[in-house]
Amino acid sequence: MTVYKVPEMSCGHCKSTVEKAIASLDPTSSVEVDLENRTARITSVASDQDVIAALQKAGYDSNIVQP
Repeated sequence: MTVYKVPEMSCGHCKSTVEKAIASLDPTSSVEVDLENRTARITSVASDQDVIAALQKAGYDSNIVQP
């Protein structure tokens, strides 16, 4: 599990978009979004670089908070 900071994520639509972006990258992934802290805990077989790229493609800049 890796925690990503997603600063622009602020609502239910954002949460859904992030979850869909990661699911399209890795259908077996697990995503826990915390809107209050604007973080996403993601467990995936995809690399961190691929996860960040998928989030960016969905319109959200992100960085790793906790590997």
